[in-house]
Amino acid sequence: MAKAKKTDAPETPTEQAPATLTPAEKKAKLATLLAKAKKLESAVEDVKNVDLKKKVKDEEEVAENTLVPMDDYLKASIHLGTRVITPDMREFVYRRRADGLAVFNTALLDQKIREALAYFTQFKAEDIIFVCKREAGWKAAQKFAEITGIRIFTKKYPAGILTNTNLENFFETKLVVIADPWLDKNALEDARRVHVPVLSICDTNNFTQGITTILPGNNKSAKSLGMMLYLMAKQYCETNKIKTEVKIQDFIENWESLTPPK
Repeated sequence: MAKAKKTDAPETPTEQAPATLTPAEKKAKLATLLAKAKKLESAVEDVKNVDLKKKVKDEEEVAENTLVPMDDYLKASIHLGTRVITPDMREFVYRRRADGLAVFNTALLDQKIREALAYFTQFKAEDIIFVCKREAGWKAAQKFAEITGIRIFTKKYPAGILTNTNLENFFETKLVVIADPWLDKNALEDARRVHVPVLSICDTNNFTQGITTILPGNNKSAKSLGMMLYLMAKQYCETNKIKTEVKIQDFIENWESLTPPK
């Protein structure tokens, strides 16, 4: 039987020799590679030109220029939100912890507190009311009222006192400050009805409809509410030249023994 003749042709497509590029194709391919190399070189040069020392210094200066040292914010847990993040409060959230709790962007939080305090201090004490139904804030609220002279409502807010002129305890105000838009919704609704601006401490689970000025932060714990009211009282006294000592220890129990979380 005759043997089959061997051929030099490849038996499968994968064994085919690569097509030879024309001079024009080679030139185009080389130009593409050179362009990529130049782009990569430019990117590396940009990284080299970043002044890392200046960047770190700028970030440190932001932290140093906060209303209170950053560690104090952390000690008061003002940066800890809830497991719920509403669309209204998402912009203030930095990340979630492993346990699901939202964490406020502390630098942004400080900036927003400054803005809220600048607005708040424009009003006279007799034209402001502060409402806090949450028990965790009652002690700090009492100290806040004692220092600033601002009228407060804790435990229960008498609905209608801003809207019903027939009530014996009816009065008018120019600014309503609330600790929580949900718990203090009666005060919020009254203010909306008479078109009075509302400044509210808002946690990550709060909706902000009807609120004029947002003061973002934890509004659940005594420590955090104490820090908020301490900052409000301190700034109010400084702006309005009220000569009284405002100490954080009067707003937060056992302040000296608190330590910031690791």
